[in-house]
Amino acid sequence: MTEIWKLIGPEGRPYQSELPGTLGGHRGRRIYGRFDCVAALRAIARGGYVSQRVFFLNEAHAQAAGYRPCGTCLPDEYARWKERDEQSLSARQ
Repeated sequence: MTEIWKLIGPEGRPYQSELPGTLGGHRGRRIYGRFDCVAALRAIARGGYVSQRVFFLNEAHAQAAGYRPCGTCLPDEYARWKERDEQSLSARQ
């Protein structure tokens, strides 16, 4: 029997997948990262995080859904995201 996973797609809506997600995210903070992220594990230990947890197939889906990379476990991706975000803000002004 094939296991079915519930992931968030690039349009931000949940869908069922036969492939597990490769990244976890926090719905309230709109952030995604690796499953072994120290910051996420601390938040889970404090409680309350699990109810906000979402899963993504890959980074492209997470970013298309409006989530940003975690600065703790994905520092290079976060730096690139931050640079693009700052450029986007300055272009609007």
